[in-house]
Amino acid sequence: MGFLYILTVVAVIISLIANRQKTKKAFIVGSKMLWMITPPFISILVSVSILLHLMPNEMIVDYLGDSNSYFGVVVASIIGSITVIPGPIVYPLCGILLEKGVSYSVIAAFSSSLMMVGVLSFPVERAYFGNKFALLRNIVSLFITLVIALIFSLANGRII
Repeated sequence: MGFLYILTVVAVIISLIANRQKTKKAFIVGSKMLWMITPPFISILVSVSILLHLMPNEMIVDYLGDSNSYFGVVVASIIGSITVIPGPIVYPLCGILLEKGVSYSVIAAFSSSLMMVGVLSFPVERAYFGNKFALLRNIVSLFITLVIALIFSLANGRII
């Protein structure tokens, strides 16, 4: 992680040397964007945390845990496909699920389907790209999600 901080500082210094005005403008635009996404980010994070706190660990592990990983991968893929959660919230959520005993393959299925498959965004996608393309992209993304879950499973010495 430290490498990324160093890389970021070096990139900012290079940007400052290349064009101070553009760098200043980029920081202002970035700060405004961060300020705009902070309230929804915090509200979603709090809501998900409360929901996970109120939900018994046994229930989460029963549906998503190690005892029934095939079912867990399918359920996680479905939940991820229909849920709209910003990317930065997904990672802490996955950490919480991991602490509750959910397997890596299920977490991989959930997070990748959340990022790649868009059931709720399908109408917008269809309007811009057409029905055939939007449907094909979502089906291929779901397939890739399941392959990712399988790879994670194999990396942990199991087959899902």
